[in-house]
Amino acid sequence: MADELVNADFTQRVVIATDTLPWVPSPQAGVDRRLLDRIGGEVARATSLVCYVPASAFPAHEHALGEEFLVLSGVFSDEHGDYGEGTYVRNPPGSRHTPRTVPGCTILVKLRQMKPTETNRVVIDTTRAAWTQADPKGLTRLPLYLAPDTGESVTLERMPPGTVPSEADRPGGEEIFVLSGELSDRYGSYGAGTWIRNPAGSRTGFGSAGGATYWAKRGHLRPAS
Repeated sequence: MADELVNADFTQRVVIATDTLPWVPSPQAGVDRRLLDRIGGEVARATSLVCYVPASAFPAHEHALGEEFLVLSGVFSDEHGDYGEGTYVRNPPGSRHTPRTVPGCTILVKLRQMKPTETNRVVIDTTRAAWTQADPKGLTRLPLYLAPDTGESVTLERMPPGTVPSEADRPGGEEIFVLSGELSDRYGSYGAGTWIRNPAGSRTGFGSAGGATYWAKRGHLRPAS
């Protein structure tokens, strides 16, 4: 596979209603992808939705610069365990596994975006973890990962109905994936399945008329120094 560039200019804001994207076949039968951003060939820095049909598998492979994913539906499995809907997994650089699924699954996955020094594996069943109150307006948050040295954070967040947008500076940028409900900002409204990438230096703020739950990753899009 030749090098491919998909939304590869990280200084640009990107908004994608992912349900409108085609599924692109991977080299493995039964595993398809919706490409959100990508730099590279079959081994690539990438953000994707990946769909495994029931009883499918992917050959054993190593993640030289790490992998993180959130199971959106079904059950994703490998030799380390079974991960149901709502499970967040972070496999550090140098990790290796053989993915498979019995019922089928869809995951939001990011590849080759970790520092080589990261060593800890993270597995969180978000359906059982405790959420905390994040501000007086009713936002609740479930921390998934925090890197104090870089400022990178990954969370799930729930916004109650009637939340009015309140903007904040995002010096390290942010990515949002809407899991349920609808978010809004000064640019528009975004339903479930929308992926948003706001570049480093953005000033952004979301609200919600009816409430929303979303995955958020922030602080990871700072330009290389």
